[in-house]
Amino acid sequence: MLSASTEVQQIFYATDGVWNLIIQLGIIAAVVLFANMLRRCVPVIRRTLMPVSVLAGFIMLALKLVLQHGFGIDDIFDIDVLDTLVYHCIALGFIAMSLRTSAKTDKNNSAAGVKSGAIIVGSYLIQGLTGLVLTILLSLTIKPGLFKAAGLLLPMGYGQGPGQANNIGTTYESFGFAGGQSFGLAIAAAGYICACTVGVIVLNYWKNHKQINVSGEDRQKEEHLTIDFFQDRNEIRISDSIDKLSVQIALMMVVYLLTYLVTKGVTTALTLWAPGLGKMLNSMLWGFNFIIGSALAMLVKTFFGKAEQKGWMKLRYQNNYLLNRLSGFFFDIMIVAGIACIDPEDLHGLWLPFALMAVAGGIVTWFYLKKVCKKTYQGYYHEGLISMYGMMTGTIGSGILLLRQIDPDFETPAANHLVVGSSYAIVFGAPLLILITMAARSDLMCYLVAGIIVVYFTLLMLFIHFYKKGKA
Repeated sequence: MLSASTEVQQIFYATDGVWNLIIQLGIIAAVVLFANMLRRCVPVIRRTLMPVSVLAGFIMLALKLVLQHGFGIDDIFDIDVLDTLVYHCIALGFIAMSLRTSAKTDKNNSAAGVKSGAIIVGSYLIQGLTGLVLTILLSLTIKPGLFKAAGLLLPMGYGQGPGQANNIGTTYESFGFAGGQSFGLAIAAAGYICACTVGVIVLNYWKNHKQINVSGEDRQKEEHLTIDFFQDRNEIRISDSIDKLSVQIALMMVVYLLTYLVTKGVTTALTLWAPGLGKMLNSMLWGFNFIIGSALAMLVKTFFGKAEQKGWMKLRYQNNYLLNRLSGFFFDIMIVAGIACIDPEDLHGLWLPFALMAVAGGIVTWFYLKKVCKKTYQGYYHEGLISMYGMMTGTIGSGILLLRQIDPDFETPAANHLVVGSSYAIVFGAPLLILITMAARSDLMCYLVAGIIVVYFTLLMLFIHFYKKGKA
């Protein structure tokens, strides 16, 4: 017979796997609450404008390193679970954003939204070209053997954040880039630092030169909120036979199930009918699950809209307020888990390209956006520039955070352009999906991709300059 202590140990280890996901989420939750307390209580941290989720990610990363190297404890944080959370949360966050209903916009805002999509993809391209030039030059001089396509992780980390940097970094590891995942995540973390530090410096410069009025961070106007802020007319009840939040989650999960089925069907068909093409595209399709999910969510939203117009549906099921909260929830988890997955040991031998890319990425993004935003966002140039820079070096959250310092009530269209522009960017950015995988296959393909980026970037700049569907 087993002793009582042995039975207890067996029960503990048997249930450990069952509880693993809950343990990791519990740790993330505890660190987020601690980071939120620090940001509210420590003025120096608060003035950095660093998002709570980013601060929590760095705290969790530091805690992981201290436990590993200081105490030899390396089994508290399950990196596989954290990787899985990053992978799924980025898709769920974008699905929640894409399911939101949108009010009709005038032609002026529509034109600015289209141009914003081109500006976003232009940022990806200029960042990608900068990264490729740096890694190619380093590989030909002082860093022979450096994975040349690593430069394309700059737009993934700066432009799209830790989720996509994680996915593409992992994909590049399969092509021979040792430490690709950590390199991508480190670039994404540097992007957040760039967004916060440069953003705050710029805001203070504008304030000191009387170009803007920086609002107080704690300014709130809750007294002006009405029921319309929380729901639109003709929506389902808050709590009927099923809670309204449950309906939003159900819609998201159905779309994500469709995302899996569509991706599985396409990759299976490619493997059976075009093995060579499938080998090149399958991992990329799974890595870009959030784009497929966003597209399917938009189709579902369009179907619901048509059904509502024709009278097939009497009530609207989506609630923008709850979908916004859900997207924020998933993005916060993604950011914390993504930063916590960084392994500095994987960056051994990569610190020079990392530092050069991090600095160059922030500089070229600023000067590029400064030029295109001045022409595109006439009448709200400062708001458009600071919000776009925050998003193109961090995430949409850091862009909104910086924007709120000078436009707390979103009186300018700048915040809307971040969301609408991201939707158009899916269309403009579609060719990048193939280029990212192509560049990793050989040195020749890497050079070819650099040339294609130059051509495509030129075409986008011409589009931004000559697009005349209403003044932006």
